[in-house]
Amino acid sequence: MPKPKRLKWYFSLRSPYSWFAYRDLLAHNPDVLDAVEWFPVWEPDEWTSRLLAEEGIDALPYTDMSKAKGLYILQDTRRLARARGLAMTWPVDRKPVWEVSHLGYLVATDAGKGKEFLAATYRARWEHGFDISDPAVIADVAREIGLDPVRVSTAHEDPVMRARGIEALRLVYKDGVFGVPMFMHGQDKFWGTDRLLDFVAAFRGAGVAQPAPIEAPVLITVGADTGHAGGCG
Repeated sequence: MPKPKRLKWYFSLRSPYSWFAYRDLLAHNPDVLDAVEWFPVWEPDEWTSRLLAEEGIDALPYTDMSKAKGLYILQDTRRLARARGLAMTWPVDRKPVWEVSHLGYLVATDAGKGKEFLAATYRARWEHGFDISDPAVIADVAREIGLDPVRVSTAHEDPVMRARGIEALRLVYKDGVFGVPMFMHGQDKFWGTDRLLDFVAAFRGAGVAQPAPIEAPVLITVGADTGHAGGCG
């Protein structure tokens, strides 16, 4: 009997497309959401970058988004939210430190409440427009789900949790996660909300439709932002 393929979901609490993927699975395929392993992805701050460099990781696979794509995503996410009937408020990230929320997620996961933390943090960010780099916001999230607000909201100050964060980002590096949401069915990758149903089909053993071959060469210049609109990265 063949060994079951490992199922992974790489998400970011920062990403609206990760939020859309989460809401889509929750609404239409909750068993898939329960079956996958959840792995956080975030842009490292100076402290995390230094720790990664000590591990021999000078850069993670994803790159900064161009300004043009960022402006497009503002439009695109409004359309996608409207199509889903979601009330979306775009937050203002004044001084983002993504470890505040993502290391808080790891603390919540240790306490058996990672899923509740993710749901509450997505609500705070994408429905209420709160700054999830603000420890006070994460403290409120922790209170909402019954966790110690100080422990969760100060995880980014804890060297032990910083080391846990490096373990998480080492997986991002190993799996070549260049954008989110990224789903993996064994070694097969599915990036973005527009690949979500293909991942679900693979999960259910229905197979994935293969695209027609491209006859003409595709020219990509060095440094081009070639990502599609279904994901961040």
